[in-house]
Amino acid sequence: MIKFILNYFRESINELKKVNWLSLNETISLTINIIIFTSIFALIYWLFDYILLKIIFLIK
Repeated sequence: MIKFILNYFRESINELKKVNWLSLNETISLTINIIIFTSIFALIYWLFDYILLKIIFLIK
């Protein structure tokens, strides 16, 4: 059982060494893009919600 666990971790480490990791600049750029996209999407969602809520209260 111990041999199986050690082999698992050894193989996991070897696989992680094969991964092509992003550079720091790429990571920062993608993170900023995600924050901007999420903010714009939240703003649009809020705007539609606000407009539809006003329409519903006008209909009542």
